[in-house]
Amino acid sequence: MSKPQVIIDCFPESARKYSRSHAIVAIDVIRATTSAISAVASGRRCITVPSLDVMQEKVLDLENPLLVGELGGDMPAGFHMNNSPDDLLRRTDIERPVVLLSTSGTRLVYEARFAGTTFLACFRNWRATAQYLISSRLQRVAVIGAGSRGEFREEDQMCCAWIADALLEAGYEAGDSGTRAFVELWRGADSDACRVSNSAKYLIRTGQEHDLDFVIDHVNDLDSVFFAAHGGEIFEGNAVEYPESYPAKPMKSFSVVGEGSIAPI
Repeated sequence: MSKPQVIIDCFPESARKYSRSHAIVAIDVIRATTSAISAVASGRRCITVPSLDVMQEKVLDLENPLLVGELGGDMPAGFHMNNSPDDLLRRTDIERPVVLLSTSGTRLVYEARFAGTTFLACFRNWRATAQYLISSRLQRVAVIGAGSRGEFREEDQMCCAWIADALLEAGYEAGDSGTRAFVELWRGADSDACRVSNSAKYLIRTGQEHDLDFVIDHVNDLDSVFFAAHGGEIFEGNAVEYPESYPAKPMKSFSVVGEGSIAPI
């Protein structure tokens, strides 16, 4: 029997290459998957949408939805707030379901909709996600960064690499040389290293540095995995205690929905 395999890739359209053969981990650290994960972890419903048209369809079935998001970095007209995980957690209207739209991250979730399982990850839950993948013995895993403006941003490279590194330590093989290169580049890096990213520089330039601080300060503070249903809604599953090293002991299971090559910049 061949070894299980993990591969790192980038951009929403890349998900199509893997959706019929791999479990997909969708990552948009700044900020879509961080916002979605934070929303669900706080007790909200969260439905991700790839476009304004789909958003308009989704809100018809929801009571008093909270429209959260950005397109090109700007909050669309009629939305209640930008794609800000920090601001979202400061709100007290937990009963309002979030409808989340972003330039790249929610499109990535949408493009991965035909995968047997689509997980969401960010700095907050990368280790729990890796643990679940290992304990579930998933044979093919694609860890995909959302990217922005044609760039595979550093924060997404880091999160993808950390998850892939854990899988490699547990006996997975790298799907290509780019995957191995990313792992080597970011192994042991501190979350603060993502400040060099153009995404981080944008947040600083536009007075949204509190979201950058939130991302950097919240690393592995959630022991849960998060996955997307085919309709775009995000759900949470709980992990158990696990050691720092891999392979780790199995997690408690929970029900989920079914089951290229890039080099470092």
